[in-house]
Amino acid sequence: MLTDTKLRTLKPRDNAYRIADTNGLCIEVRPSGSKVWRYRYRYAGKPSIITMSEYPAMGLAEARAERDRLRAFVKGGGNPANAARIERAAKIEQAETTFGAIATELLAKRAKEGLSPGSVKRERRLIEKDMASVSGIPITDVTAPLLLASLRKLEKRGVVETAHRARSFAGRVFRYAIATGRAENNPADDLAGALEQPQAKHFASVTDPAKIGDLLRAMYSYRGSPVTLAALKLAPMLFVRPGELRKARWADLDLVASEWRFTASKTGSPHIVPLPCQAKEILEDLRPLTSRSEFVFPGVRSARRPMSENTINAALRYLGFNGDTITGHGFRAMARTVLDEVLGFRPDYIEHQLAHAVRDPLGRAYNRTAHLAERKKMMQAWADYLDGLRLNGNVVPMTRKAV
Repeated sequence: MLTDTKLRTLKPRDNAYRIADTNGLCIEVRPSGSKVWRYRYRYAGKPSIITMSEYPAMGLAEARAERDRLRAFVKGGGNPANAARIERAAKIEQAETTFGAIATELLAKRAKEGLSPGSVKRERRLIEKDMASVSGIPITDVTAPLLLASLRKLEKRGVVETAHRARSFAGRVFRYAIATGRAENNPADDLAGALEQPQAKHFASVTDPAKIGDLLRAMYSYRGSPVTLAALKLAPMLFVRPGELRKARWADLDLVASEWRFTASKTGSPHIVPLPCQAKEILEDLRPLTSRSEFVFPGVRSARRPMSENTINAALRYLGFNGDTITGHGFRAMARTVLDEVLGFRPDYIEHQLAHAVRDPLGRAYNRTAHLAERKKMMQAWADYLDGLRLNGNVVPMTRKAV
């Protein structure tokens, strides 16, 4: 019989060896030094052996108790090896059908179908951090109260919008699980209206023509980096998303055709920005400074990276405009409002130029060239209008010829 003292003194050899206890229990000592409890038995007249657990995680008394349980199981007609295989299979299946596993599977599928890298990153964070309390639970065990408890944690952190995004994401996961036969209901649907409603928050912007003129004059007076100055000048003129502007590549610009073509960061769709004369002049002046980089606005520390996401906002703060007055994203709100309410351009032209998803009467998305000729005229009129406000306070567009 084995004793605790003997178990502690067993040393590894070149080959694994076993020391018997009683009634089929033995300890196996492996060359690595690990010690494993094993149980030998006969089933249907044939000898068999099963691994129980490692020593000392399972002590001698526990090993004997487990051996007695397995002996009774064999006497009752069971086969411990088969039972172990079934248990392992069940654990594997359970691991593959947790909420987190199915969510990760769906995310990989959507990434292959064109989901933007930014969205992939956000949804991975939802799985791994924001919804970690349910990620390891079998999806069939995730009930509405359990999911709500996870979302309430986000509410308590003050990130109400994230809580709503998480509920919407969970709904997609459950719908996918139902479609693939791994769930039967969608508890996320039952939580409609259960979360606190987020307060509407708009990006700070300036829409009064006189104040726009003051803002532009201040921006054009910037005495910092000429690269930052160029970005400041183009931000209100082209009103693309801040990340799209700072990541602009020379290869995407066609100054002859007066177009900038790229993939919109939010929708993942091809987008065209017609370049007014003023934008072309700014870019032609900038090209000698940054053309060695692939980026129009390279970073200060490395030309292989675009400028920092904080550069434009930091420049605006330097000029005395705080985040409650204007942000880099606020130029989009400025253009949307003034182009519609002051210059009278059609809202669908403006929405197209903002790279928003615009659909025809049949619900189909317009392609990137929709209303391109009209948008070129609009972009030139907008640049002329900004010049008028900056130079002499005119609120009537200048008559510069569109290209």
